[in-house]
Amino acid sequence: MVEAKKEVEFWRWPETAWVNPDIDWSKGKIITAGVDVGSVSSQAVVMVDGELYAYSNTRTGSDSPDSAWKCMNMALEGSDMTVDNLDYCIGTGYGRVNVPMAQQTITEIACHARGANFMYGPEVRTVMDMGGQDCKAINCDDRGKVLKFMMNDKCAAGTGRGMEVFADLIRIPVWDIGSRSFQIEKEPPMISSTCVVFAKTEVVALLQEGVPENDIMAAYCAAMAHRITELLNRLGIEEKFAITGGIAKNIGVVKRLEKELGVTTMELGWHDAKMRDKGLPFDTQITGGIGAALFARALLERGRVKSARKA
Repeated sequence: MVEAKKEVEFWRWPETAWVNPDIDWSKGKIITAGVDVGSVSSQAVVMVDGELYAYSNTRTGSDSPDSAWKCMNMALEGSDMTVDNLDYCIGTGYGRVNVPMAQQTITEIACHARGANFMYGPEVRTVMDMGGQDCKAINCDDRGKVLKFMMNDKCAAGTGRGMEVFADLIRIPVWDIGSRSFQIEKEPPMISSTCVVFAKTEVVALLQEGVPENDIMAAYCAAMAHRITELLNRLGIEEKFAITGGIAKNIGVVKRLEKELGVTTMELGWHDAKMRDKGLPFDTQITGGIGAALFARALLERGRVKSARKA
């Protein structure tokens, strides 16, 4: 019998999870969690007394509650902690109202600003969340409080899903697109259309014309960067500047965005020697989950909510 050849899924990115080996959660006074169920990916973050203890980053399925359980179980898989040990959990993201283990919800905009403040430091003033199906430009203060924000329209161009569609179309793994977009002789004209549907048509035409794949990747990354730049210019970018979300991992978009804006993005954890020395494996996609977990801790410390931990 001839075994069927499995079709390569060029859009698929690796799911990850991590547990901090230096923290004994059983000695923690306040254990909180943030579950961010987004349109494309879902993350669970667990913090012990305000320190990062565990997280996961996985693909969102068709069912938000199942996606929430999947990412939470994945985060705790390498630990003997259970959901019953959590004092408080907050849901965020598109599916925030369908997070079974959450006691309340907070918008992803507020959570990304607060999470970026933790990950990048109190000096961050503009946060660009490049998510699965939209982009959010946020200005915040030194506490991570949102001052103002803007979102792109509902088109998926300039988002993670748009890049996934492009990866499948051009048949190049999504993780390789950023680096390969710089393997070119000169910067090509960017893809002209900002609509994913029309951009696909344009990409197909370029492939049929024999345009090198790397040139097409450069043109697409440049178009995404330009679209995001327009959004940031409407908001008003303020230094220091940080990027969150999945597209933050695409160097082809990030470097072109920096060039258009004339700024350099901040580095993760640079502000905190303890974070830097321990080499915490920050992931730009867990920012919202971190913010939600931090909000949960603040609510408990201020006495606004009671612990839900089960004996």
